[in-house]
Amino acid sequence: MNPKPVQKLLELEKVDSYYGPVQVHYELDLHILPGEIVCLLGGNASGKSTTMKLILGLVKPKKGSILFSGQDLTRLSTPQIVRLGVGSVPESRRIFGAMTVHENLLMGAFTRSDKNEIAADYEKVLSLFPRLKERIKQPGGVLSGGEQQMLAIGRALMGRPRLICMDEPTMGLSPAFVDTVLELIQVINRQGITIFMVEQNANLALQIAHRGYVLQNGRIVLSGPAQQLLDSQEVQEAYLGGEPSI
Repeated sequence: MNPKPVQKLLELEKVDSYYGPVQVHYELDLHILPGEIVCLLGGNASGKSTTMKLILGLVKPKKGSILFSGQDLTRLSTPQIVRLGVGSVPESRRIFGAMTVHENLLMGAFTRSDKNEIAADYEKVLSLFPRLKERIKQPGGVLSGGEQQMLAIGRALMGRPRLICMDEPTMGLSPAFVDTVLELIQVINRQGITIFMVEQNANLALQIAHRGYVLQNGRIVLSGPAQQLLDSQEVQEAYLGGEPSI
């Protein structure tokens, strides 16, 4: 017997998007399977961040479909999409600077009403991020960049997502915090949460991803297993500045 195909958790099919009269995506096709870490690579103005906004309902496609567990997202609001199980760690973290770490984390559960489960998830997040526990009463705005990224990830986890979309999760971080954040992404993934990450740093992203896509001028030009992309001459020349790894 042939094994039953795994249902795609997220699928974008032939998506065109625009900002006003300017077209951003051209028949964008990509998919994510449950349990994967998938990275989307590309330079500035390639359409990477807009891809995240499409998934979260912040930008609506002019053409094509966006499916999450088979459900069409294109007519849903962002809160409705979050309730379905899509979390977000936005570019530049976007934490609430005047609110405490505690308050920021609780904001991640704004779509939920299961108080006991929220309390349990809150403790899980603090066990995953002990540094946040040490700063629980401090305003988010006084945290370092790495700590704010931890807070943004923790806030996303409070929504109990099945998929977390991360936009440039290593941007602006010290090398030590970059390593920490990448390790945390893998830990979260091993707990059963699927990760879709936009990254300019192809080498870092492909080291932890299962698969990747390369976006140029709104079109997918390469895709495949992470190691295959790491070994690709095109990716090496465009993003890694060297010879393919052996």
